[in-house]
Amino acid sequence: MDLSQTSARDLVDAISAGMLSVETLMQHTLDRIEAVNGAANAIVALRDADDLLTEARALDAGSNRGALHGLPIAVKDLANVEGIVSSQGSPIFQNHVPKRDDLIAARMRAAGAILIGKTNTPEFGLGSHTFNPVYGATGNPYDPSRTCGGSSGGAAVALATGMVALADGSDMMGSLRNPAAWNNVYGFRPSWGRVPSDPVGDGYLHQLSTLGPMARSPGDLGLLLDVISGPDPRQPYGNDGPAVSPVQAVDMRGVRIGWLDDWGEAYPFEDGIRELCREALSVFTQLGAEVVPVAAPFEAEEIWDSWITLRSWSIAAGLAPLTEHREILKDTAQWELDRGLSMTAMQVHRASVIRTAWFRRTTELMRDFDALVLPSAQVWPFEIETPYPKEIAGKKMDTYHRWMEVMVPVSLIGLPCLSVPVGFGANGLPMGMQLFGPRGSDAHILSIGEAYHLATRWPQKRPA
Repeated sequence: MDLSQTSARDLVDAISAGMLSVETLMQHTLDRIEAVNGAANAIVALRDADDLLTEARALDAGSNRGALHGLPIAVKDLANVEGIVSSQGSPIFQNHVPKRDDLIAARMRAAGAILIGKTNTPEFGLGSHTFNPVYGATGNPYDPSRTCGGSSGGAAVALATGMVALADGSDMMGSLRNPAAWNNVYGFRPSWGRVPSDPVGDGYLHQLSTLGPMARSPGDLGLLLDVISGPDPRQPYGNDGPAVSPVQAVDMRGVRIGWLDDWGEAYPFEDGIRELCREALSVFTQLGAEVVPVAAPFEAEEIWDSWITLRSWSIAAGLAPLTEHREILKDTAQWELDRGLSMTAMQVHRASVIRTAWFRRTTELMRDFDALVLPSAQVWPFEIETPYPKEIAGKKMDTYHRWMEVMVPVSLIGLPCLSVPVGFGANGLPMGMQLFGPRGSDAHILSIGEAYHLATRWPQKRPA
């Protein structure tokens, strides 16, 4: 058994059956991290090896604690973990050692996971390129001179390089989906509210970001999703939908999938991305599904205007307590902060009216389809020294994040969305596509993804 590529489900089953000890798995994990993390820089704030092995032996000696019993997991460095430096990639918090777990970490720990450290992220999670002044940049395992994406970039690289079998992440504007696509793994943005955030600050107004799982298969996504899902009584919103695990592949005969392509030429793409996604769609056809081209269902510019208003408003709300440290925030954080603080209530209201109209349009559209599909990125992984792309196919980008516009239709209205790998371009770099459905269809989207995974198994393949 190659523990570096064994599924999380198989690892848990082997531990439960007494075929694998938690200590053996932990020692393998530490050896793998030592071998590859120096180049990858994906796992940061790693705990002391002796302490981790002691915790592993204690789990071996005790009773089974839950669905993740014995699995080593590094938590994205936007979440607080008791006893581990939790910096958010910012010099402001580079020495911050929390005294308690955030909710997602507490749920994973309660299910038997051993929290070994953190995964690298951009400063405050802003931008789909994982670099920060605390830990530096995380390179793409398929070409270390290029970005791994973000903001869950460290998590995706840790999975792709076999350092962990499961990873958590978060997604506001594609942070679970973009790095999954660029690292040949799976990332799942759940229906908004299914996975609660930490009960801090406002719990009513901001419905853009969500926590979620990453893995090398949809089945493993389901394993972690069930652990971190479920309402929190301290928060007004919550989704206590049925468990999704074990994820079973759906019979694709009769399934209808809508291909949105470039949204009626609204979204520019670098060469080869759309073509690779079309090839991947043929897998669904071979499995018996019907793939139908879909015209742009809503004005792209309206969606974008709504998004950048609500996003800046939400980010500024989070960054406002750090205004006194404004001069050491990165430029994109300052831009979001300034925009958000300058907004009026009516600007936010108008943006939410557009959001509501788009949600109602998707409700109509989804009556005809089981899922809709868009590419997971508009560009290939770019040079690691580049902060963000400033043009695509000759079209200038007017903000630091406009190059990720293809993520926004899902993010704006909190739909469940699975980024699936679609293989490699002529440049040898990975790409992915987004498979999404109506709110609450998490299990169905994962089951479609599982059928696709069994037919392709891209995370287990390498470019020619």
